[in-house]
Amino acid sequence: MSSRIGELLVKTGVITDEQLDEAKKQQESAGGGFIGKYLLQMGAVTEDVLSQTVSEQYGVPIVELSDYSIDDNILSLIPHNLALKHALIPLVQEGSSLTVAMVDPSNIVALNDIKFITGLDIQVVLAKEGALKAEQERLYENNVSYDSILDDYDEDVEVIDTADDLDLNELEKATEDAPVVKLVNAVLTDAIRKGASDIHIEPYEKTFRVRFRIDGVLYEIMKPPLKLKNAITSRIKIMAELDIAERRLPQDGRIKLKLGNNKEMDYRVNVLPTLFGEKVVLRLLDKSNLQLDMTKLGFEKKQLEDFQREISKPFGMVLVTGPTGSGKTTTLYSALAELNKVATNISTAEDPVEFNLLGINQAQMQDDIGFNFASALRAFLRQDPDVIMVGEIRDYETAEIAIKASLTGHLVLSTLHTNDAPSTIGRLLNMGVEPFLVASSINLILAQRLARKVCQNCKQEVAINPEVLVDIGIPAAEARQIKIFQGTGCDKCSGTGYKGRIALYEVMPMSEELRDFVLNGASTAELKREAARLGMMTLRGSGLMRLKEGMITVEEVLRVTAGE
Repeated sequence: MSSRIGELLVKTGVITDEQLDEAKKQQESAGGGFIGKYLLQMGAVTEDVLSQTVSEQYGVPIVELSDYSIDDNILSLIPHNLALKHALIPLVQEGSSLTVAMVDPSNIVALNDIKFITGLDIQVVLAKEGALKAEQERLYENNVSYDSILDDYDEDVEVIDTADDLDLNELEKATEDAPVVKLVNAVLTDAIRKGASDIHIEPYEKTFRVRFRIDGVLYEIMKPPLKLKNAITSRIKIMAELDIAERRLPQDGRIKLKLGNNKEMDYRVNVLPTLFGEKVVLRLLDKSNLQLDMTKLGFEKKQLEDFQREISKPFGMVLVTGPTGSGKTTTLYSALAELNKVATNISTAEDPVEFNLLGINQAQMQDDIGFNFASALRAFLRQDPDVIMVGEIRDYETAEIAIKASLTGHLVLSTLHTNDAPSTIGRLLNMGVEPFLVASSINLILAQRLARKVCQNCKQEVAINPEVLVDIGIPAAEARQIKIFQGTGCDKCSGTGYKGRIALYEVMPMSEELRDFVLNGASTAELKREAARLGMMTLRGSGLMRLKEGMITVEEVLRVTAGE
């Protein structure tokens, strides 16, 4: 029946006969499913147009899922796996009638299944696929455990909400409340199960939410009662050994949890005062997942050879650039692991120290007492070092000492926050470093990003207009031949179509030609053109390489890399 949707879209001129035929082929190879799903994946139709067409065809109203407050008793009427399988959510029950939101109202099998299981008459409303997937993620993932904990919470207990009236005794008592302890523990362990890299606990004027960053993207996990915000925040601060009375200044701390199988998990905690309370961000540091084998990070062969050659030199600077959460620490640690020999003295200045590495002298920065990157660097130079790693070059003083160290027989590794490898030169010059020092000290600059990988369990080939591929940088002749893949969503990827991440690299060795360009005051664009002429693969080029390999999607290429 859903093929009628395709025919209607052709009749109204929204899609072509060829696009419908391609969608049907994908439908057949996948063993069935809603035709609209495949048209969406191909980019042949937008979600709004598809929903409107389905609504008109079947006489089913479109609803906004955010307008509904779905009761747990209603959710429990339909098993979780069945709701995911048929892309539906029960919304409300009125007497013997159950209203169910679906993406494909022509799915008679689904309707028969839920009618048999519930024993109720089913009223169907239409939901957009993206909104329904997001709502399923929010409602079903460990929903019962969170809600059962909150059910135990005594509604009569009020946590004082203003800093002026803060009663520390009351607050400490609230943090020991069993439901609060259980809830915080559940959030911390659930983040591990879901493979999250960060936990965001955020208070707003009329709501309070918890989000996890999974594969680089934030997902809302739960909304605890607003009255719990101080108790939850203070519980985390106590676990991280922070001052619960200090609510006006940012604080940093650390939590270490012991899990089963002798496994430990570290959480780096940062508390930031905001308009409506303290926002807490916890970064998960799992040493067991730390990849220190440089050959497995995702470098192309030439990129790896260039990087290994430059870090093997006895002096000079190797800089790794990229935004927060782009994997710079992993790349630097893998380089240190390769350099870590008995005959080599390695010292690192980090803020914070994320992982403890045996055989490497790691120093934690403490700005409040004047122990910063610059003072640590000065101290290192009196410690007979061979290799120095500076967590980040943030100012002229740190840059100057690092460069001088690299010119006096030391290998210096560090990071900067820049958009790509060539723009790192301009960043150092803007700090006030002389061009001749930049040109003579830098061995190599590496820029990197992390892109979400297509879920290998549910990935399918999708048809993409060749013009789209040409627009992002693929040659026209090649664009008509390559295969593009996308995840359809399954239990293993929580319906997102993505599972895990892969690094994209831009490796720029400082050749003599590039050194001359720097000395002559070349712009970032000129440096980039010359580096590309000399064989540098850009971040976009690295992304396109992974796209051709079926590892990432077109959307990820556009999300994490800029056009040439």
